Amino acid sequence: MNFPAGFLGNNAAAKASSSLRRRGISIRHIAFAFGLSIALLTLYFNYFRRTGYSFPADFMHYPPETPEVWTDRSLQVRDAFLHAYHGYERFAFPNDELRPLSNTSINNFNGWAVTAVDSLDTMHMMGLEQEYTRAMTAVHDTNFSLPTNTRVPFFETVIRQLGGLLSAYALTNEDILRTRADELGTILAPAFRTASGFPKYGVNTVRGTSDGPMVGSLAEIASYQMEYAYLGKITGKKEHVDRATAATRNFYNADLHDHGGMYPMFWNLSSGQARDTRLSVGAASDSAHEYILKQYLMTARKDKANLEMYLRFTSHVFNNLMYITPNRHLLYVTDSKLYRTGNRPTHNFEHLSCFFPGLLALGAHTLPLNNLEEVGLNFTALADDLLPKHKMGYEELASFDLKDLHLWAAEGLAQTCYLTYADQPTGLGPDIVGMLSGGSRPEISWMDAMREWRTSGRRGPPPGVGDKYPWVGDSTPRNAREREMAYAMRDYYVKNADYQLRPETVESLYILYRVTGDVKWRHRGWAIFQAIEREAKTPSGYANIDKVDTYNPQQLDVMPSFFLAETLKYLYLLFREDDLVPLDKWVFNTEAHPFPVFEWTEKEKEAYGVS
Repeated sequence: MNFPAGFLGNNAAAKASSSLRRRGISIRHIAFAFGLSIALLTLYFNYFRRTGYSFPADFMHYPPETPEVWTDRSLQVRDAFLHAYHGYERFAFPNDELRPLSNTSINNFNGWAVTAVDSLDTMHMMGLEQEYTRAMTAVHDTNFSLPTNTRVPFFETVIRQLGGLLSAYALTNEDILRTRADELGTILAPAFRTASGFPKYGVNTVRGTSDGPMVGSLAEIASYQMEYAYLGKITGKKEHVDRATAATRNFYNADLHDHGGMYPMFWNLSSGQARDTRLSVGAASDSAHEYILKQYLMTARKDKANLEMYLRFTSHVFNNLMYITPNRHLLYVTDSKLYRTGNRPTHNFEHLSCFFPGLLALGAHTLPLNNLEEVGLNFTALADDLLPKHKMGYEELASFDLKDLHLWAAEGLAQTCYLTYADQPTGLGPDIVGMLSGGSRPEISWMDAMREWRTSGRRGPPPGVGDKYPWVGDSTPRNAREREMAYAMRDYYVKNADYQLRPETVESLYILYRVTGDVKWRHRGWAIFQAIEREAKTPSGYANIDKVDTYNPQQLDVMPSFFLAETLKYLYLLFREDDLVPLDKWVFNTEAHPFPVFEWTEKEKEAYGVS
């Protein structure tokens, strides 16, 4: 085909046309190539681009094992508990905690034998009658008003000491436990002498005064409702119940318009209103979010205010704080700060946040998420007082099966928590990792990925949920370039390499196993327990570990009481064949102390003003 006269417009174009003809390329070829390009672009933008995120999963087989194998593993956990507790008894009791390297003790929680009291319910569950009897001497003998206790930390004392007494009472009905719990709850009461009713940091148990700044972290001002509500139930004392309901009232009435309905990290103890804009499910926030759902469940699912707040909290997290990494597609939850330009995530992922998948699984198991109307709630109406952008997020969430969505989030997050263990040479999880998202790398919101997955026909497992093998790269790169390549392949770098014998990951594995029945959660828990035995065990107990991301980890002279109260308890319950603590009958506080589900009588409702 010849070009029409004047079409080329100049000599350069004419020369180009002549050159193409000499090479056998006609206008027909050019037109065909142009048409093919248009077709490919159309196909890309209308199909391939819609499936821009691909989330493959590894095929992994977990053998079911026999009941005898799992029973034997639960007994190995019990032996680990005995090893740790006997070391504490020998070198530290009746002080607070054992130093497992120097075989000395430390009184870092009032000197009230916190390891013994924190472990009472664990001993009872494990059938350790002799150890339990010896530990009870601390319950009988402790003086809560010694002159040395001039600044008792309210939060830690409530969840460890008061929680330990209350759960032991719930399991045994021993009156001395209720009596001592009542005494301790009353001695701590000066903390509540603020205009809002939120507690201050500490209490002088000798003078009966409170101590601390008038700004409190979320976890410290809102992780006592379960303890004081149950204490009020078993003692019949209105003042205890009033302290529990004050937190619910404050949060329900708080102005969270700019926070998407989620509690920020710091609060003014006078006004009862939020002090900052930082949002997190990790340090300084975690257990307050946990108690919203658990208070609702413990009081027989009658307290609708806490249910509403739980749904607003989880909805904001789903829409704003959950992301997928670009290479391995690890699902994680992070923290953020709100600016005028919007939400800015840090992409830090904390071990403390690994309680969250267990909480989501518990909610999916116990709440009518797909039929909230039966409890008098309209899901999208929960966003009526929020900003328009947050209302849109609720509409998007409502287009999914909410129960499935919550359980998928739980499974994906729990897997990432586990992989931060399995990826390390020690098999133990670092305290904080930084996810490689944002900046020059893709920043993939989980809900964006979920929309893509749904649009593409729901092929494969949901984003971040499919099983994944641990990373097998070189954890000791020789130079900066190799280190950056390793980070990129693994999708994160370690910011704090301590393993502090924390319970959050195994807590979530336990709950997910009880909710789903999937044996993979048991196998992952067993791998973690084996790593603890291999790396953390000392002649007298178990030690925190530094440098978990190397082949030369270092034991530290610390054995926190929660290792016996929480970590070993959850592992023991994970491997037990029978369900000792059914999730529909018991609710764990943030220190793994189980409280029974109860319902207020009509007389109590009238007297205490509760529903």
